[in-house]
Amino acid sequence: MAELISEDDIARARTDAGFRQELLAKNLERLLAALNKARRDGDERDPTCARQIREGVDLAVKLAGRLQRG
Repeated sequence: MAELISEDDIARARTDAGFRQELLAKNLERLLAALNKARRDGDERDPTCARQIREGVDLAVKLAGRLQRG
């Protein structure tokens, strides 16, 4: 099961820029792995699957943008 982000992690990320970057990078990797699995295992012709993949890609782009901004 995937490890969830704790409230303590969120509080620390608000004050520790290095930790925030690490947390964003780790979760971007997890998201990309999940998107690859969905693409590989799912039926992209299924509207629900296709929508979820699009939403995941949008989120990945936002996370990558935050990582680049530092």
